[in-house]
Amino acid sequence: MSRETGTRSRDPGDPFGAMPVRSWIAPILSIAGLGLILVLTLNLLGVDLSIGGGGGPGPGGGDGGNANQTAAPSGVVLPEPAAAFPGSIVYAKGGDIWIQTGDKVRRLTATGLDSMPSWSPDGTTIYFVRTTDDQGLWPSGGTLRRYQMTVPNIMSIAADGTGQAQLLRSGKYSQGGKTWFYWMREPVMSPNGKTFALVSDAPDPTKSDVILQFWTPATNRSSIPDITEMAPLGHQDPTWRPDGKMLFYVRNAREGAQGTPVIYRWDVVKKTSSPVTGPGYLEPSFSPDGRFIAVTQTNSFGSDVVVLDAARGREVLRVTTDHQSWAPVWSPAGDEIAFFHIQGEIVDLKMVVLDGTGPDWTIKETKALTSVSGLDGSSRPGWFIPADQLPATPAPTSSSGAPSSDTSSSATPSASTP
Repeated sequence: MSRETGTRSRDPGDPFGAMPVRSWIAPILSIAGLGLILVLTLNLLGVDLSIGGGGGPGPGGGDGGNANQTAAPSGVVLPEPAAAFPGSIVYAKGGDIWIQTGDKVRRLTATGLDSMPSWSPDGTTIYFVRTTDDQGLWPSGGTLRRYQMTVPNIMSIAADGTGQAQLLRSGKYSQGGKTWFYWMREPVMSPNGKTFALVSDAPDPTKSDVILQFWTPATNRSSIPDITEMAPLGHQDPTWRPDGKMLFYVRNAREGAQGTPVIYRWDVVKKTSSPVTGPGYLEPSFSPDGRFIAVTQTNSFGSDVVVLDAARGREVLRVTTDHQSWAPVWSPAGDEIAFFHIQGEIVDLKMVVLDGTGPDWTIKETKALTSVSGLDGSSRPGWFIPADQLPATPAPTSSSGAPSSDTSSSATPSASTP
């Protein structure tokens, strides 16, 4: 996200081209690649770029309902009565981070520059990305030019709202007196609280696409797993399995004009990757026992939320059929799934209550968690439940579906994050 001084740029709140383009970006550094990522992601998410269309900032687009609705200009509106759910859900609205707990919602940051929140494993901290304006100096057409950059930074803040947000890592990049930036998206902390998974073109944005990486803050060391990509489309949606032994991510791809994202698994111990699904799936969120994933399924009509067997990618439950729902997050208690839904041009949070046990669930009830609130549809929600509100659940399973050797119970605080 950068612009030559005096020209217009992409929306600073659009950190991977997932939202409609407002204007062009300047130098062509590896921006051609980012342009392809933009086109791919729009195809993956079904965003409608037509002028006057009913599309919005997330998958689904379409004209699902009253296009004359006006989102709350500030604050988040809860239905009356507010829907009950255990724990707290974090999401973004208007470039700020918000936490909803039962019938109360509070704004955690107020900069208009924040996105992609996720919980720490113990629920004390929220991690997120904050963009800041800075000056860049980079060659274009053989000449050094100055640019007004929008630099992503990984931040943390206490979930209870005390204290100030802390900078963990800056995306500013320097090379031989020149300055630029690298992308950092979707930082999610491992269940042991030591290592972030994220997607980035660090350490050198001139030589890398936006791909899966791991970063350990305590040592400030990064590593890039040996996995395939379809250059320059890269990866997205890193998601840890609750036992930390497996990480799912999306390998972006396309066939002609059609986006064909595929969910892959990365075995942390064996350091191997393999596909979980066929084309058309993204944004995985694990069930507490690790046996299932709620995902976004995309097609030419829009996007819906479905539940898949995490070992084989087989669909076991269709959560929505409206083509206007995406970004599911599984309750750490296991019996609810929250997701974004768009009506007209307004994004809100909904939740389904599951009845029975997997894989033979049925949808017992659908609840609205927000009402006409205009949430940021490109930032996935995260869910945390304290230990005293969690039921006992089985240990996470291995990628083959067999019980994991990790026998830890879920009688500890649990977070479900992107």
